[in-house]
Amino acid sequence: MQSWRTTVLGVLTIIATLTAAGVSLLNGHPPDLATTSAGVIAGIGLIHAADNKKLPPAPPAAPAA
Repeated sequence: MQSWRTTVLGVLTIIATLTAAGVSLLNGHPPDLATTSAGVIAGIGLIHAADNKKLPPAPPAAPAA
C-alpha cells in the first residue's frame, strides 16, 4: 500500500464498477464489458499509484547571475 488515500479510492472504484455491472445483470441486461474492465483497471492503477512524497527531489535552482 503506497498511500492510503489512493488505495481507498482504488478499492471504492472497483466496488462501484462491479456494483454497476451487478445491477445491470439483475435488471436483465448484459453489463458493458469495456466500461467494467476500464473501471477495474483504473481501480488497480489507483491501488498501485505511488505517493507524491516518494518522488525524487527537484533539481536545485540555477544560481542567479
